[in-house]
Amino acid sequence: MRAWFAIAVLFTLRTVARTLWRVESRWIGDVPEGDGWAHVRVVAILHHTSLFEPIFAAIAPFRFLVKLARHGVIPIADITANRPVAGRFFKSLTAHVVSISRQRDSTWREVLAKIEDPNRIVALLPEGRMLRATGLDKDGRPMTVRAGIADILLATPDGRMLLGYSAGLHHIHCPGEGLPRLFKTARIQLEVVDIRAYRERLLAEHGESGFRAAVIADLTRRRDLHCHDWTAE
Repeated sequence: MRAWFAIAVLFTLRTVARTLWRVESRWIGDVPEGDGWAHVRVVAILHHTSLFEPIFAAIAPFRFLVKLARHGVIPIADITANRPVAGRFFKSLTAHVVSISRQRDSTWREVLAKIEDPNRIVALLPEGRMLRATGLDKDGRPMTVRAGIADILLATPDGRMLLGYSAGLHHIHCPGEGLPRLFKTARIQLEVVDIRAYRERLLAEHGESGFRAAVIADLTRRRDLHCHDWTAE
């Protein structure tokens, strides 16, 4: 029943996002033949600027949203999960939402345990916090990729990682603002990475002890390179 409710929520979100905003995307890198959305086990959106990032559901095919609703695992910060409106909304996006403390504790182990199922798709925001209008996080620190995604890649034997490089949503909604601005354009670039090949390459180059730092460095480099409005190129 919960999965069916999540399907309804995601389909509604997709329709509303397409109606109220213009959401544009393009593929970069080596685009898989056929369907870039197939065999995706990890979805990671970089450049986290707003709680309105779910509007990117507008670009996802219906079949992917159905799979996400039924098998998706979404870790969300406990501070967001406890919000009366935002918390309820994010918990409705999939049948498997895990409230995490941002520490490597039992809540994080619950996330890793859930992705042992080969049908699971993990969707997350690897930076773990939002970029404010100052260009820093809420505590005045530079935005960095956190190491949790490295744990997920180690726990996911194969399949694809879908990287979404957001051009930013401050023009639609900044953290702490009230209502969003409608009928704006949101842009995101998409890249598919083979998880096994990616993991084996970084392990070969950096070893197990350096794997987490290597993932952080690589995703930071990709974020800084691709999270921009490509129409200005």
